[in-house]
Amino acid sequence: MFTIQLTNNKSFSCTVDDTILFSAHKEDIALNYSCNSGRCQSCKAKVISGDSVPVAEELGLTEEDKAAGYILCCVRKPISNLQLAIEDLSDYHLEKVRTVPAKINYLAKKSDHVMELHLRTPPNMSFRYRSGQYLNMIKGDFRRSYSIANSNSSPDLVFYIKNYPEGRFSSYLFNEAKINDLLRVEGPLGTFFLRNTQQQNIVLLATGTGIAPLIAILQDMDEDAPSFGKKNIFLFYGGRFVEDLFWKPQFNNIEVHFYPILSRNTQEWNGERGYIQDVVITKGIDLADAVVYACGSENMILDAKKVLTANGLVEDCFHSDAFVSTN
Repeated sequence: MFTIQLTNNKSFSCTVDDTILFSAHKEDIALNYSCNSGRCQSCKAKVISGDSVPVAEELGLTEEDKAAGYILCCVRKPISNLQLAIEDLSDYHLEKVRTVPAKINYLAKKSDHVMELHLRTPPNMSFRYRSGQYLNMIKGDFRRSYSIANSNSSPDLVFYIKNYPEGRFSSYLFNEAKINDLLRVEGPLGTFFLRNTQQQNIVLLATGTGIAPLIAILQDMDEDAPSFGKKNIFLFYGGRFVEDLFWKPQFNNIEVHFYPILSRNTQEWNGERGYIQDVVITKGIDLADAVVYACGSENMILDAKKVLTANGLVEDCFHSDAFVSTN
């Protein structure tokens, strides 16, 4: 048994058989996480002292990260006592993960490749979460992770799901699913959610269906006008083609500066072109006084973090949820 100490002086125990992340959550210490498979950077921590070993490849780390002493807590086991620098989110009092039944309440295509899905849980099993989190949908013997696209104020859980030719769940959803079909949902999961925000500028970045958790975050801000009504809110929404941009903001209490962006050269498009992170730095946003929430492809998130931090963003003010492929 080893002791893992955080820089805020909290500590927890970890056996040689458990990962650092698993042990932290067992003791109700909420560390950043998302994929749980070493592919994103959410649980990235800097080792101050001590040693650990990887139980899977840390695909989310660059060689520079490794040389600087960073590890991914979801795929690391200790071999000594450790001191780590990683954000502790325990003060947010995240809901416990649980599994509940859910019925399909609404189905509608938003485009040829995206389905809007509403699920409803039983009235006596209210499903609480923080806007931006995701859950696992379970059908039979398989499960898939999807971000929730609405705030807690709605009785339904809303999702935007992309159709993949070989995707088991998306194939079911597009070809077989019907109203009142029964599924199970497990969650809430992940630590991508709206934080207490001191910065004046809130910058949201999304590609494709990565817009889903940002819709929930925007709804949260709209419902808390005293806290966010005077913030500068920017939404950069990218896709390859026009049909990839299936949503636009409409809110009553917040003003959202909206920039739809296409990365492919299409003649009929008069809006922004290029990559999201490159468009952001053309808008004159004071990134030193900004917090960023990014969701979508791994490449976008890695590139955006690199570009924005090079242009004044504090690294700890970049929050992300990378959509990684299912193993």
